[in-house]
Amino acid sequence: MKGNFQLRILTYAVIAYMLLAFSWWTVLLFQKNQDAYRAKVELAQLVSAAQGGAASVKEFRNSGAFRELTDNYKRQEWMILGESIVFVISLVIGVWLINRGYNRAIFAEQQRRNFLLSITHELKSPLASIRLTLETFLKRNLKKEHQDKLSVNALKESERLNTLVNDLLMAAKLESSYQPVPEELSFTHIVLETVDKLEQKYPNSSFDIKGEEQALKIKADHLGMQSVIINLLENAVKYSFDEPNIEVELKESDQNIQFIVKDTGIGITDQEKKKVFERFYRIGNEDTRQTKGTGLGLYIVHEVIMAHKGKISIKNNHPKGSVFKVELPK
Repeated sequence: MKGNFQLRILTYAVIAYMLLAFSWWTVLLFQKNQDAYRAKVELAQLVSAAQGGAASVKEFRNSGAFRELTDNYKRQEWMILGESIVFVISLVIGVWLINRGYNRAIFAEQQRRNFLLSITHELKSPLASIRLTLETFLKRNLKKEHQDKLSVNALKESERLNTLVNDLLMAAKLESSYQPVPEELSFTHIVLETVDKLEQKYPNSSFDIKGEEQALKIKADHLGMQSVIINLLENAVKYSFDEPNIEVELKESDQNIQFIVKDTGIGITDQEKKKVFERFYRIGNEDTRQTKGTGLGLYIVHEVIMAHKGKISIKNNHPKGSVFKVELPK
């Protein structure tokens, strides 16, 4: 990163030098053009006087030869000015492209760093928990209730690992070979099934489902729809803290179905609304962040929805939180 910064400074220094040098040469060209014009005018006036033409300066300035010299001079001035403007515009565009490329490289590097930090934590934490559980079983004779408790925790951590692996596989597919395999699905059933699992996984969370009495049908990829639903709901829980209250709404129109998730969490700024669907992007600093995740969830949601020719949007919830609205063609 330090090398990139030094290269950027060197690039700007060279561009600044080129701009100053070109400005200087432009001024010189204007001066040389003006000097040449004056010399040509004086020479033409002397030739005209020698040939018995216009004798006075006033008479010469009204002659066709003077007008022709003046027109040529003005054309050359406009040519120099035009070339200068084109050069400056090209230079500005070049600087903008360099700056944009640099910022993109910095952002991509930061996202890769965030991903490595988060994936390391996401892998080590459940593995350490499962290992500790197994070591406890080997070294101690536990009561049945303690065994059950540790087993449940180990299963939760293994499920967490399984979800992580599935997200990584889905993200890899989305980059290259993902093609939805449409089949007739009950979208309502998938939502209810997912909510039931999350209520067990997050016992402090509550889910208020509206429109569940509708048997929403859709022709879509089953695994893709599961990924969309579980990632949006888990995202709402993770960023709500304390005792999350998540509102889920199901709607249907003639052409599409709508899946709306409302939370009362920390919310998303307008600037970050444009970034949260990018791969590896996560709100906040990876070194101090307390929420779990890899930055793949919303990326997967967005890509799967786009592959189904759907739409997703984010709005602010009131008094706080976010509203994710998914529209999918039936």
